[in-house]
Amino acid sequence: MFIMKHSNPHISVVTPVYGCGDCLIQLYSRIKDTLEQHSLSFEMIMVEDNSPDQSWEVIQQLIHKDQRVKGISLARNFGQHAAITAGLDQTNGDWVVVMDCDLQDQPEEIIKLYEKAQEGYDVVFARRHIRHDSFFKKMSSKLFYKVYDYFTENKTDPAIANFSISSRKVIQNFRQLREQSRNFPLFIKWMGFHSASVNVKHKEREYGVSSYNLSKLMNLAIEGIVSQSNKPLRLSIKFGFLLSFGAVIYGLYLMYQYFFMFEPVPGWTSMMVSIYFIGGLLFANLGILGLYIGKVFDEVKNRPIYIIQESVGFDENNVKKTMNRPKTGSN
Repeated sequence: MFIMKHSNPHISVVTPVYGCGDCLIQLYSRIKDTLEQHSLSFEMIMVEDNSPDQSWEVIQQLIHKDQRVKGISLARNFGQHAAITAGLDQTNGDWVVVMDCDLQDQPEEIIKLYEKAQEGYDVVFARRHIRHDSFFKKMSSKLFYKVYDYFTENKTDPAIANFSISSRKVIQNFRQLREQSRNFPLFIKWMGFHSASVNVKHKEREYGVSSYNLSKLMNLAIEGIVSQSNKPLRLSIKFGFLLSFGAVIYGLYLMYQYFFMFEPVPGWTSMMVSIYFIGGLLFANLGILGLYIGKVFDEVKNRPIYIIQESVGFDENNVKKTMNRPKTGSN
C-alpha cells in the first residue's frame, strides 16, 4: 500500500542510522502504529551516517512504501550528533522527536513525552531510570558526565541521552548553533528553554553494536569540555601561580639554609627532578592551549557540519538551502 505524505506534520521524528539496518522496518512500524493510534500526523527522517550495512537500501524501501518517511545519506561518517543536526535541519513538525534507531529507545514512549510537553514544556527528555546497557557503558557514561559537570560547572543527569521531544521554537533556535563540536542534549540544555523529564522504559540492545568504544568516549569528553568551557585554561593558570609560589618559598628556604645554617645545598638530583617536573607541566599546558587553538582553527574554516550525498523524499531546493546556511544565520 502506497501512503501519501502529510504536508504539515504535527510531529517530526529524527533518527540517526548507523549499523542497524535490520531493525529499521520494525522501528518504522512501531512509530507509525503509535502515532496513528493517537491520530497524530507525522514525518520520519532517517539520516544514514555512512552505515557499513544495507541501511540506505532499507530506508529507500520504506520511502517507497510511505512518503511520510524521508531519507538522508551522508557522504561519509560525520558522527551521531552531526547526523542528528542534518535531520533537524529538515524538520517541518510542530514537535520534533529525536531518538536512536536501535530500539533501545521504545517508540511507544513518544506519547509519554508528547503528553508531558502539552503541560507547557518546550522540551521533554526521556529519562532511562533503569538502563539496560553494559556495565562498561553505564560506568563510562557516569564518569563522562561527572568530569563534564566539573569542568563546565553544570549538573547533568547521566540517565538522559538523545531521546526527547522539542517544540518547533526550540529546534529553530538549535539550527543557529553551527559549531563543529556537537552534542545534541547539551546544546538543548544550554539554550535554557522550559524543560522536564519523564521516566521511560529502556530496552537491551538487540540490533547492532555500539560504536562508542573507550577511545571515542574519551574524545567525546575532551571535545565536549573544550567546546563548552574554558575552565581547563583557568585551572592551568592557577596551578602555574601555585607552582611559582611554591618555588619562591622553597628558594627562600634554601637561601636560609645556606646563609644562616651553613649547610651545603645538594643540587643535582633536586635540579633534575624540578626540570623534568616543570617541563612536563609546560608540555601539558601547551597541549591544553593547543586544543583550544585547534578548536578555533576548526571553526574559522567554516566548513559544513555535514555533507549530503543523497536525499529522498525532500524538496531538493530546500535541502541545498539548508546545507548552505551560514553558521551565524537565522532561520
